[in-house]
Amino acid sequence: MRVSLQAQPGGKLLIDPLLEGRAVKIKKIDVTGCEVKALERDIIAAYLHGYDKIELYSERILAEQKQTIRKVCYKLIGPEITEESLNCVVIQDLLNPNELPIKKCVQRMFLIAGSMQKDAVRALKTVDYDLALDVSQRDDEVDRLYLLISKQFRSILCGGRMPDSAETNMEAYHEFRMAASPLERIADHAQKIANVASKLQPPVSDKVMEEIEKLNDTYIELVKQSVEALFDADVSLANQVIDKVDNMHAWVEELHASILKLETHETMISLGVAVDSLLRIGDLSSNIAEIAINTAIRDR
Repeated sequence: MRVSLQAQPGGKLLIDPLLEGRAVKIKKIDVTGCEVKALERDIIAAYLHGYDKIELYSERILAEQKQTIRKVCYKLIGPEITEESLNCVVIQDLLNPNELPIKKCVQRMFLIAGSMQKDAVRALKTVDYDLALDVSQRDDEVDRLYLLISKQFRSILCGGRMPDSAETNMEAYHEFRMAASPLERIADHAQKIANVASKLQPPVSDKVMEEIEKLNDTYIELVKQSVEALFDADVSLANQVIDKVDNMHAWVEELHASILKLETHETMISLGVAVDSLLRIGDLSSNIAEIAINTAIRDR
């Protein structure tokens, strides 16, 4: 049997069977009578299980089902429809895992989530419905990256080869996978703020909005620092992030008190929801910082 040798971070040497002509993993799914939500869940589950090819079949695949299949493929990185007929649709995963190492995926998630958070509050301030819609749509890209990371990590747990093993060991891969989860939730909260902005009726109090902007800028910086601490294994910076987040709770309470003095009930509720999402984003930056500390302690 032929094997490959790969140098690992820390000087270890990985001996791995050289699996030439690996068998293609195929999943066949009968979609007869399958509702669109269930169909969507089945395709995503098959994707996360690492199937190279997903064959969806029925005596007749309905137009609504085909529309769902196309929509799901758009949500995922790699799968493309390669065959389509009256009774069969074939989805094939065309992605080479080495093209998107996990560290690059996490960094991309951070950049998109950060831009969403910044633009969501801008849309809130200017009551810009078009910008709010744009922010909401960007969440799909973060979800695609998160699902790709989940899929690759599961593949490794099941004995697959690590795509970027020359740069990332198994422990670091696990921690990057953990950090991807709060980043995905940060994007969800940015989308929630954008949804508030899309329904907000002007005018909005300038004084309150100024405080919300300052709060948002501070949380954006804390998320950035938490990710830097993760990538650099910087315990000191990670602890600073956690301490700053804890110290900001009093500021958030003061801002909530100011919102409760606004004239309209609808505006109070909308801005209160937005500030709550910012608070959650701060807590999520603390979560990333804690992962950074765990990473740094392991590498000492």
